[in-house]
Amino acid sequence: MSSRMIFLNLPVRDVSRSRIFYEALGWQVSQEFSDDEAACIVIDENICAMLLTREYFATYGARPVTDTRDTVNAVYGLALASAREVDALTTAALAAGATEEVDEAKRAQERRVGMHSRTFLDPDGHQWEPFCMGNPWR
Repeated sequence: MSSRMIFLNLPVRDVSRSRIFYEALGWQVSQEFSDDEAACIVIDENICAMLLTREYFATYGARPVTDTRDTVNAVYGLALASAREVDALTTAALAAGATEEVDEAKRAQERRVGMHSRTFLDPDGHQWEPFCMGNPWR
């Protein structure tokens, strides 16, 4: 295990459903850190998403757990190598049940600076933004 890693702890309504969704994106599940209350999704060697039941997630702090279907609590930006990778990940997410948010003004602004991104919401409303910088169509 790398000395520096990022673990995103995400509250979900149904660990099994969420696990299936993230596997459809091509991400792996670490069985070692998964059970009925949690699933560890390995995005890459330094980034994992911990999918936790809302009840288990609530044990991490004293504040109430937000409903991410109604509110934005974070945007998970994921840098990828190309626009093709951004589009492929978003297409897989949509096929697995995600919804896409499109902001044409934001897309136009990104094109001006050589960026390409898409935004999708997982079944629990967690907002993901895969993107690439530089020459996005390489």
